[in-house]
Amino acid sequence: MTGRIRIVRNLMGGVALGMLSLGFVVAPLTTPPAQAQLEQLPSVADLAERLLPSVVEISVQTKSDTSGPALQMPNLPDNSPFKDFFDEFLKKQRRGQSPEPQDRSVSSMGSGFVIDASGLIVTNNHVVEGAESIEVHFQDTTILKAELVGRDPKTDLAVLRVKSEKPLPVVAFGDSDVLRIGEWVMAIGNPFGLGGSVSLGLVSARNRDINAGPYDDFLQTDAAINKGNSGGPLFNLKGEVVGINTAIFSPTGGSVGIGFSVPANTAKGVIDQLVKFGETRRGWFGVKIQSVTDDIAESMAMGKARGALIADVTKTGPAEKAGIEPGDVVIEFNGKPVNAMRDLPRIVADTEIGKKVPIKIFRKGKELELMAEVGRLEDGEKVVAQQDGGSGTAPAPAVLTVLGMTVSSMTDELRQKYAIDAEIKGAVVTEVTADSAAADKRLEPGDVITEAGEKAVTGAADISASIEEAEKAGKNSVLLLVSKGGKQTEMRFIALKLKK
Repeated sequence: MTGRIRIVRNLMGGVALGMLSLGFVVAPLTTPPAQAQLEQLPSVADLAERLLPSVVEISVQTKSDTSGPALQMPNLPDNSPFKDFFDEFLKKQRRGQSPEPQDRSVSSMGSGFVIDASGLIVTNNHVVEGAESIEVHFQDTTILKAELVGRDPKTDLAVLRVKSEKPLPVVAFGDSDVLRIGEWVMAIGNPFGLGGSVSLGLVSARNRDINAGPYDDFLQTDAAINKGNSGGPLFNLKGEVVGINTAIFSPTGGSVGIGFSVPANTAKGVIDQLVKFGETRRGWFGVKIQSVTDDIAESMAMGKARGALIADVTKTGPAEKAGIEPGDVVIEFNGKPVNAMRDLPRIVADTEIGKKVPIKIFRKGKELELMAEVGRLEDGEKVVAQQDGGSGTAPAPAVLTVLGMTVSSMTDELRQKYAIDAEIKGAVVTEVTADSAAADKRLEPGDVITEAGEKAVTGAADISASIEEAEKAGKNSVLLLVSKGGKQTEMRFIALKLKK
C-alpha cells in the first residue's frame, strides 16, 4: 500500500510530461467544493470600517475601601527559619497602616454602542453598576462624560446619555428572531481595555438559559468575546445589532469559544422603557412556578410534559383574582404557547400592563380558559415583600409512614421545632428512610406536604387517602405540593413514585 501511494505521488509530479507523451487530454484541476466555498466568503473589512465609529469604550470610576483585612502571620512552625522574618515584616506593615478606612478610585472598562445620534448609548448594567463617574471614549479619540439614563439588572442592560456638539454615528437593531444557528456574526468591543477590536464567528446556539436572570434567552456565539467586551454589539453581516455581548463561559476569563449575547428583540423593549421612564415596566402575574417534569405530567394525566406549573399564588395578585390555583399548569398566555416553565416569565413581562388577557390552563385532566388583568412587576414585588399570612389552627395529631417517610399532622411543637412559617398548613415530614421514593425526591424532616393528589392536606391521613386513590386509578405516582423547610417562599410540586 505504501508503494502505491508513493507511485501516485510521482505520477502526479510528472503528470504533464507523462500524459502528453501518451496523447492524453488533461482537464484542468478544479477547486474542491469546500475550498471554493471558503474563497467565496465575503470580506468584512468594509463592514467593520463602517461600524467601528459607533462602538465605544466605557470607562467607569468606582470607590473601593482600601483598608482591607488585617495582616496576619502565615501558619509557620516555631522552629521555622522564616518566622523571625515575617514577625519583623508584619510589625513594619502594621506601623504603616492607617487605622481609618480610606476610599480610593478604581477604574474598570467595558463596551457600548450608540443607538441615537443625540447621544444615547447602550451597555451592560454590570459595566456601570455602582459608578461614581462614567466616560465614553470614541474611536476618533473624543471623550465625553456620560450620565446614567436607566438600568435593568434582570436583563443586565443599561442606557447612558452623552452631550455631543455634532451628531454621533449610530447603529440600528435587527431582528434576532430570524437568526439561525450557523449564521456569521461579528463582535466589536473593547477587550482587555485595548480599544476597538473585531472578531468574527458563528451563532452556535439559541435560547440558552445560563441562570443569569429570570429572562434568560441568550444567543450563543463562538465569535471571540473577552473581558471588556461586555456591553458591546453583536452584528449580523448586514451591520444590524442582533445581540448585546454580556457573558462568557470560561475557566480563565478569556474566550474559549462560548460567549452569550442578549438577543436584540429582548433588548429593544427594555431599552425603550429605560429611555422613556428611566426604569422598566414589566407585566406581573403573581405566581410562583416550576417545571413540569415527565413524572409530574404522568401523575396529572396530561400526556406530554409542557407548560408552567403553579406552585403558589400571591394573595390579591392578578392570578388569584383570575381564579388560578396551585396545581394548575399554564399552557398558553395571551395567545402565546407556554412550552416550558421559563417561557411564562418572558411572555408575562412583555405583556402590556393593565391588559386583560386569556390564559389556558390544565386543571385536573381538563383544559380551561380564564381571563386575567396583567399587573406591574415592580408593584407586585412590593406586594409580595409586604404580605403577611394568617396562622390557622392545627388539626388533631396523627402519625403514619408512607413511601419511605414518616409524616405527622401539624402541631405547635412541630411548627416550633422546624421553624415552620405560620401560614403553612399540612402534614410534616419527620423522618425519611434512605433509598426510598421520598429520599429519591430529596424530601427531608421539616418539609411540609400541603397538597396530595391535588387535594389540600389537613393531616397525615389525607396523604394516605390520596396515595390509595392514586393506586386505585392505576397511577405510577402521586403529586405532592411541598413546602421545603416549612417556608412559604419554597413551595414546589413533587411526583412521588408509588413503587420503589
